[in-house]
Formats: sequence, C-alpha cells, structure tokens
Amino acid sequence: MSDVYERLEALLRSLGVKKTELRIYRLLLEKSEPMRITEIQRELGISERSVREHVLSLYRKGILRRKLIEQGWLGYVYTAVSPSEVLEHIKESLIKRINEIEKELKSTSKQRN
Repeated sequence: MSDVYERLEALLRSLGVKKTELRIYRLLLEKSEPMRITEIQRELGISERSVREHVLSLYRKGILRRKLIEQGWLGYVYTAVSPSEVLEHIKESLIKRINEIEKELKSTSKQRN
C-alpha cells in the first residue's frame, strides 16, 4: 500500500475508524468489485457477525456503498468509496461541525454581553 493510503488510514484511525474496519475497507478497495458479507468474512477470517457490524459502521460513515441485489434472495453487496471521496466527505463533515461550533460560540458570546 502506498504512502498516501497509509496516511489516509492514519487519518481514519484518528477519527475513530477501527482496525478491523480498515481491513474491510482495504479489502474492498483492492478487490474493486462488490462483495457480500459472507465473501468478506471468508477473505478476512473473522466472524460474520463482526463483519456485519463493521460494514454497517463503515456504510454509516460514508466509507462504503451498498447495493441491494436479488438473486433468488435479497441482500446487499458492498463496495469501497474512493479515497478521494472519503477525504472530501471528511473535509465537509469537519467544516460543518466547525461552523456549528463557531455559531454556538458566537450566540453564547452575544448572550453574555
């Protein structure tokens, strides 16, 4: 993995992304094809329940995408969001949070005066 991916992983870790979540993200980036929970579980050798938990967390954080499929059964397949999209999402989220805090601070400051 190149230096930029290692730095992205370090950033994601600092934002609370777990080690196993990073393994799942890296796997899906490397495979670059949609994978089911059971396929991820087999590749990484961790429990299906753990994979489900981590995949859902990554999906909610905007790091994975999912697509509903129907092949005699209903289920999701997951793909990794590109590193550049992940960075953009992080940047937008941080700016939004900073703006909210600044707004609250200004409001609190006005109330004191």
